[in-house]
Amino acid sequence: MTITSDQLSATTLLRFATAGSVDDGKSTLVGRLLHDSKSVLADQLEAVEHASRNRGQQAPDLALLTDGLRAEREQGITIDVAYRYFATPRRRFILADTPGHVQYTRNMVTGASTAELAVVLVDARNGVVEQTRRHAAVAALLRVPHVVLAVNKMDLVDYAEPVFAAIAEEFTAYAASLGVPEITAIPISALAGDNVVEPSAHMDWYGGPTVLEHLETVPVSHDLTACHARFPVQYVIRPQTAEHPDYRGYAGQIAAGAFRVGEAVTVLPSGRTSTVSAIDALGESVDIAWAPQSVTLRLADDIDISRGDLIAPSADAPAVTQDVEATVCHVADRPLAVGQRVLLKHTTRTVKAIVKDIPSRLALDDLSQHPAPGRLVANDIGRVVIRTAEPLALDAYAHSRRTGSFLLIDPADGTTLTAGMAGASFAAASGAGAEDAADDAEWDF
Repeated sequence: MTITSDQLSATTLLRFATAGSVDDGKSTLVGRLLHDSKSVLADQLEAVEHASRNRGQQAPDLALLTDGLRAEREQGITIDVAYRYFATPRRRFILADTPGHVQYTRNMVTGASTAELAVVLVDARNGVVEQTRRHAAVAALLRVPHVVLAVNKMDLVDYAEPVFAAIAEEFTAYAASLGVPEITAIPISALAGDNVVEPSAHMDWYGGPTVLEHLETVPVSHDLTACHARFPVQYVIRPQTAEHPDYRGYAGQIAAGAFRVGEAVTVLPSGRTSTVSAIDALGESVDIAWAPQSVTLRLADDIDISRGDLIAPSADAPAVTQDVEATVCHVADRPLAVGQRVLLKHTTRTVKAIVKDIPSRLALDDLSQHPAPGRLVANDIGRVVIRTAEPLALDAYAHSRRTGSFLLIDPADGTTLTAGMAGASFAAASGAGAEDAADDAEWDF
């Protein structure tokens, strides 16, 4: 059974993130996008106009539509990731306006982790700077399939085509070297609205799409039948009522791919096999279900399944392992060190683990590898080797962003320490290990 275009129509949602250096105009671009696409409520616009007048500005400061924290408005910078939902007749959007300061690189990782497109802003006066390269590297590492280079503040360089062309050429060459599959360069002025929603009258030399037009038309991959089907079990349903005395279902959200009634499946990590006997979705039985639907699967055999188990097609089941090699971004203020005991959360499963080795740390400004750093601090990206107490059904991040990612958590207080991507890398890790320190740790699995 195939998935029809009508069934896929409900999935036309684009998640995208904005990034760039400080004062490149990210929040202004998002505000202009919301304002010009008629996605701002009247009371929101009135509040922005009032706040702008109090700051002595004659025109509304559209950046205030996304800079919601008091500290952000006082300092004029973005600190936290601001999420906004809006829609046009052609597509629905969830955008993440991420900070530009190097101190908040970890927030850019958070915002881009689920994005299918990243908009990287560059100030036309400054060109490609170190933080621009850093954000391009993060987008490549996170396997964001589409990157838009928005060369902003073209009004301040007299809308000069050579300025735009030079920046676009430099950025495209750098991003392509990282393995970014698609790069689209657009000259804009977020403050004046040039090429954001409406085409610019000042840049008749540019014949490409506006930012919104590109967002509405960029292809979003929903070839669900080609994905590796994965179903993390979140809850076991056993009502044991007179009406349903023998009902046993496994509830959760399909992480990837599609499941069909009659399909042979394997439950991991146990490796037991069965067949999908029924799929319940929104109170009705269906023959097929696909990501990201929340459903209940019923199997033909009564086998031991609990929260944290993964159901996958028997013909395409991932391997289970206790040794995880991954690229990680450290997001906590406290360091991550070799030999440290952690909890590893993968989909709905959480297991004990130990950091066996940190082979290298990546310098995002020049993509050099610093071997055997011994620990990672906030905003660091590096390679780690982890040993888990129980086996995990972990995909490579390049194959599945959902089932190839995980979190490392402090077992003492539940703080999220690190975001990990199994096997993900755009540059080979190098350097000597530090296995001896890990072997002396208390949790030696």
